Amino acid sequence: MQVFVGTCGFPKARRVIFNTLDAAELQETFYNLPDPERMSSLRREAPDFHFTAKVFQGITHPPGSPTLKRTRGFRPTERHGLLKPTRENMELWEQFTAAVAPLRPEVLVIQTPPSLKPEPYIYDFFTAVAGKWKLAWEPRGETYNDPKLIGKVAELGVIIAVDPLRRDPPPGEIYYFRLHGLGRGEVNYRYKYTASDLARLASLVRGLEGEFAYVMFNNVYMYQDAAEFKSLLSQLAPLSHDVDG
Repeated sequence: MQVFVGTCGFPKARRVIFNTLDAAELQETFYNLPDPERMSSLRREAPDFHFTAKVFQGITHPPGSPTLKRTRGFRPTERHGLLKPTRENMELWEQFTAAVAPLRPEVLVIQTPPSLKPEPYIYDFFTAVAGKWKLAWEPRGETYNDPKLIGKVAELGVIIAVDPLRRDPPPGEIYYFRLHGLGRGEVNYRYKYTASDLARLASLVRGLEGEFAYVMFNNVYMYQDAAEFKSLLSQLAPLSHDVDG
């Protein structure tokens, strides 16, 4: 299995991230619709880097979300957001994917808010958008407590993104991990991962069977933690493979 270690966003200068880590998940694509020229420029800047991108909040979050008030050039309606399979959301999805395409992101990350309830229409949304892009869905809050819905979405080929130090990942060929810190609640951004945490994470990742695993840190110390984890992985003996079958 190949493991790509990265950060959610650029906590350091891009050239530092490109030279020391494997991957980065763009956050700017969540706050505003992507600028195709900007996406193309990033890809030219790092042609072999593993980019992923967070899906625009106008598709995933409620129209009254505070961060939407600061979004440039987009005003949501009641038919936008929360993964509703409405014409407005589908058109916005097409607009988003066309704009982000020059980046050639390997995964589009769909993070839904804790307020989203496990409505049956969520499956309809994923049915409509699955296939062309590699998708990872990070359900949170009440939605995560509906394993039947999550299982149905996973059957469409959607990666279920988790923090493996908090929840067991569903088996698959590709894994997408987002690490928001440990402690109370679903996020603790000020948490600094310990050597013991990273060793446990390495053991979990190395115990998986599949093709790829993205390990993306999303905390205040994300760069330091990612660099330490990448170094730890490089020090461990490679997994043995039976090349003769």
